[in-house]
Amino acid sequence: MNALNEPVIRAELAKIGLRWANCISWNAGVAELYQQALERGEARMSEGGALSVMTGTHTGRSPKDKFIVRNAASAGSVWWDNTAALGENQFDQIKTDMLAHARLKSLFVQDLHAGADPAHRLETRVITEFAWQALFIRNLLIVPKADFAEAPGLTILCLPSFKADPARHGTRSDVVIALDLAQRLVLIGGTHYAGEIKKSVFTVMNHILPEQGVLPMHCSANIGAMGDTAVFFGLSGTGKTTLSTDPERALIGDDEHGWSENGVFNIEGGCYAKAINLSAAAEPQIFAAAHRFGSVLENVTLDEDHRPHFDDNSITENTRVAYDMSAIPGAREDGRGTMPKTIIMLTADAFGVLPPVAKLTPAQAMEHFMAGYTAKVAGTERGVKEPQATFSACFGAPFLTRHPAEYGAMLKDLIARHNVSCYLVNTGWTGGAYGVGKRIPIDVTRKIVRAALSGVLAEGETRTDPHFGLAIPARIAGVPETMLDPARGWADAQAYDAAARRLVAMFAENARRFSGAPEAPRHAAE
Repeated sequence: MNALNEPVIRAELAKIGLRWANCISWNAGVAELYQQALERGEARMSEGGALSVMTGTHTGRSPKDKFIVRNAASAGSVWWDNTAALGENQFDQIKTDMLAHARLKSLFVQDLHAGADPAHRLETRVITEFAWQALFIRNLLIVPKADFAEAPGLTILCLPSFKADPARHGTRSDVVIALDLAQRLVLIGGTHYAGEIKKSVFTVMNHILPEQGVLPMHCSANIGAMGDTAVFFGLSGTGKTTLSTDPERALIGDDEHGWSENGVFNIEGGCYAKAINLSAAAEPQIFAAAHRFGSVLENVTLDEDHRPHFDDNSITENTRVAYDMSAIPGAREDGRGTMPKTIIMLTADAFGVLPPVAKLTPAQAMEHFMAGYTAKVAGTERGVKEPQATFSACFGAPFLTRHPAEYGAMLKDLIARHNVSCYLVNTGWTGGAYGVGKRIPIDVTRKIVRAALSGVLAEGETRTDPHFGLAIPARIAGVPETMLDPARGWADAQAYDAAARRLVAMFAENARRFSGAPEAPRHAAE
């Protein structure tokens, strides 16, 4: 810590009650954070220069350990059916104990922005106890050009070595991710998984952006040479990052965006891509980013020569690489795009019954947005012997603070006013369910997506799927016609019909959860 700035820095941290830290790194750059992470034994360097870290027990998010404080700032606006509540006294006790835990620890502080549109920017201060986590969030958010002019709009204190006490703190386990909207403070403890920091920011943006007339979206986005912006909704594993990272189009962002009256803007300043089975052939830009100085590899094993093994899932299937936008050639430096022309809703259907692409009417687009469907494959969890449907409202239920009807009403209005074309794209299985059929090749999906974005599919001939009522293109250049009709790929037509009817019933059952949805507040349609 620079001695000249030490009084100012300590005064800033004292605002949240943090007064006893031993050593503080304030807005350190990439090289300094690398040095600290390596010297402190937090990480190894891969042969390509990326920083490789292991997150221990927790290799993914802990959604059941996430809480929002129930108080005047949250009681009337939070979707409590989706969110665990924490009392104000419990939060204050966690805060007190975490601050005491931080005593004599070295801390790493990063002052960053969330939101590439200055009109909807959230100044965010992240305090961690690990240098690699400071580098991670520096990659994922936007590095400001000047110091904060005033106190940040959000502060995150992340102390992985702190263990919550359920009896004392009201938590479910020793992991806690707790948000107080009144204090604009997030407390994270008990987990080293850095994705919790990133998603805490998105959770807050999901709450405050609708009040500004902005739709927050769990999506990727890119823009073509003619200024045509495309939005890709999809849950993890559906290809959201892969398909939006296209050398023929400029990447706006890979995961979180806002849609305002000025167009689309990236909430983040970097990407957090899945790294399992990453290859130079299938995903050349992401592969190159994973071998770059400044990037962070999470739970990717290295061999004795420090070469990453992207095909190794011995630690987790959820291996990741975090890198800033400069790693992607041609990415939008300003993180902004025009009004979307096309929306792609991605699903990885492991039942093998959805077509690889279908045109959606506005009503169908709303149905699939509210459903947020994908499917887990057999074998990913103990006892799972066949595909399991997963429905995540608005393609991001764990990060929603408001009722899905609010976000749905905003999307419906935006689609109608800006005449946006919508498509459902299945990146899952064809010719049978997982274990029988085969995964739709990525090169086929890219051809489909490019056809949709070019406008070729908008007026082309279609046929209506008898089970889902979807308009399926009759032909697409480079895509086998048999693949466009999923029933033709199954050896047993009756088995296909049974599987399709079963999935239709699952959609209907999920839709009943929202049959009594409250009317969206006025701001959602303005």
